[in-house]
Amino acid sequence: MNLSKICKAFDALTVQELYDLLRLRSEVFVVEQNCVFLDLDNKDQLCHHLLLYKENELVATARLLPQGLSYPDATSIGRIVTSPAVRGTGVGKILVDLAIEACYSLYGKGPIKIGAQLYAKKFYETFGFLQSGDVYDEDGIDHIEMTKP
Repeated sequence: MNLSKICKAFDALTVQELYDLLRLRSEVFVVEQNCVFLDLDNKDQLCHHLLLYKENELVATARLLPQGLSYPDATSIGRIVTSPAVRGTGVGKILVDLAIEACYSLYGKGPIKIGAQLYAKKFYETFGFLQSGDVYDEDGIDHIEMTKP
């Protein structure tokens, strides 16, 4: 699959790129998953954002959080989302591989923590993430903390 990758700090995003990532997050987290939550949590401005485009359409995105923003002892990857249009094509795997690589490049090699939706536990285990916390409810969806040492 021919994808173009963009990884930028928040302030470097174009208005169109920002719109694209917020729209995709809203489409999946709010509409598809029926979660009423405040997506704009004042962390985006302190993060790098990974965007994967297929032609001119954003098909996947993740935000990369420096150590201390979500976890005191680890960097983090959050707001991991793929468009329903590309599910089952391997784009999610490409996104997570690139996000891990970008975290190491931007923030140094060290542990990465995520708050994963419980149903995706096996998916994240394929990247070396291990469950590191109990199941918790976030916006009506079971989640677990996972760490890639």
